[in-house]
Amino acid sequence: MSRGRFVSFEGIEGCGKTTQIGLLAQTLEDQKIPFTVTREPGGTAVGEGIRRILLHSETIHLTAASELLLFYASRSQNITEKIIPSLERGEMVICDRFFDASMAYQGYGRGIPLEFIEKVTDLVCNGYRPETTVLLDIDPAVGLARARARNHQRADDEGRFEMENVEFYTRIRNGYLELAQREPQRIKVIEANRSIEEVHADVLRALGVRSSE
Repeated sequence: MSRGRFVSFEGIEGCGKTTQIGLLAQTLEDQKIPFTVTREPGGTAVGEGIRRILLHSETIHLTAASELLLFYASRSQNITEKIIPSLERGEMVICDRFFDASMAYQGYGRGIPLEFIEKVTDLVCNGYRPETTVLLDIDPAVGLARARARNHQRADDEGRFEMENVEFYTRIRNGYLELAQREPQRIKVIEANRSIEEVHADVLRALGVRSSE
C-alpha cells in the first residue's frame, strides 16, 4: 500500500476553510478516494481538550509562549494518533491548519521569533509536513466580520481569537503571504472572497483532484 497524501488548509478567521474542507471531503467521498479530516487545535481527545483552552474567550490573557506550546502539544498528539496512522493506511489527510498557522499567528502575529518556532516544529513534527498547503487569502476586515457573525450563531464559545483587532490579522495575513513566497511549490494561494463554487474549483485544481460534476 502506498503512503497517503498530507494536505493542509490555512488562512485567517472567516476565510472559509471549514466550508472548503467540507466540499473537498464530499468530492473525495463521491470518487471513493479514502481520506481523513482533522483539525488544529483538536483532532484527538487531548487535542480537543486543549482546543477548549485555546479558543475560549475567558482565556484571552494566555501568554504568547503558552499559546504556542499548547498548539504544539495538540499538534504532537494529532501527528501520532491521527496523521501518521491515516497516511500509513494510504489515505489523504486533510488538516485544518498545521505548523504554518503557528508561524503566522504566534510568529508574525504575536512576535515570537520565527527561528524558535521552526525549531519547535522540527522537534514536534519530526519531518511530517504537508505536501500541499491551500492558503485561502482574504482581506482581514472581511474575514473578521464573517467570523464574528458566525460566532454569534454558535452554541459553543470559540471566540477568543475573534476578539483581536484587524491590525493583528493584517500581520497574520502578511505573514502567510510571505510564507507562500518562500515556498510557492507547496503553498497555493487562493483568493477566498469569491463565490463558494469558484473557490472550490480552484482548490480542486490546486490539489489535482477532478471535480465530481
